Amino acid sequence: MNALRGLDAFKGATISLDANGQFKVAGADGLDKDISNLSFNAQKSGTDTTKVANFNKMFGSFSETQKAQNAASDTSLSMQIGANESQTLNVDVNDMGSQALRIQDVDVSTSKGAQTAITVVNNALETVSAERSKLGAYQNRLEHTISNLGTSAENLTASESRIRDVDMAKEMMDFTKNNILSQAAQAMLAQANQQPQGVLQLLR
Repeated sequence: MNALRGLDAFKGATISLDANGQFKVAGADGLDKDISNLSFNAQKSGTDTTKVANFNKMFGSFSETQKAQNAASDTSLSMQIGANESQTLNVDVNDMGSQALRIQDVDVSTSKGAQTAITVVNNALETVSAERSKLGAYQNRLEHTISNLGTSAENLTASESRIRDVDMAKEMMDFTKNNILSQAAQAMLAQANQQPQGVLQLLR
């Protein structure tokens, strides 16, 4: 309970987390204080629920916003669009949400607010149009790449067909050569077999 009593000084204060990871307290007296290495620990002992109830009452609406650590600055999408390692396309799409376009707080209930809203909306339209133009350029390049890849695939198929045709012609030439050699060998063997018969005919 000492810790809870020590926190009475923070009643009515607003606690926030700055960019350096430090808790900043805006006190009810208007003074700002920094808090570091802050931790909370609550335990329920036996049947005494008073401590936990007091803790929940004091910190029931307490929340902490923590930024992502080691967040990547490059959020683009890299796509392989060619046969070589360096042939890639990085597609980067910016945030087009209402907060990024600054139109979430547009107020047209007053004349001044409506005039300000016109400027904000015009700027948002220009931003969206620029992003659409960039996406259109990505689309054109991808379509051009698809066309080139289709042509390359067709050329590779034609080259493979020509290589197969050349190999078939070589095999046919080798087959014809071997066939001629086989026929010549058979003719020579037949002639050699006839020589003893000719000698016997001469001896008769």
